Amino acid sequence: MRNSLNAVEINIGKNGINENVIEEIKRQLKNGEIVKIRFSRTIASNKDEFLEEIVSATKSKLIDVRGNVAVLYKRK
Repeated sequence: MRNSLNAVEINIGKNGINENVIEEIKRQLKNGEIVKIRFSRTIASNKDEFLEEIVSATKSKLIDVRGNVAVLYKRK
């Protein structure tokens, strides 16, 4: 789903992140530079740990966090 920033939004549910989620985020960053990640309320307390892992694995930059939504950027 695309929003006005042309950013893809990826939802992270109760199962957290795995290699498939990381690969999808990498693909979306390669296609569009900006990805919004929305964490479900059930895992929001762990979002900082998840974001650290995602940013490291995707070599992206965390540019904003508001509530349960994070925005990642990676230059093409």
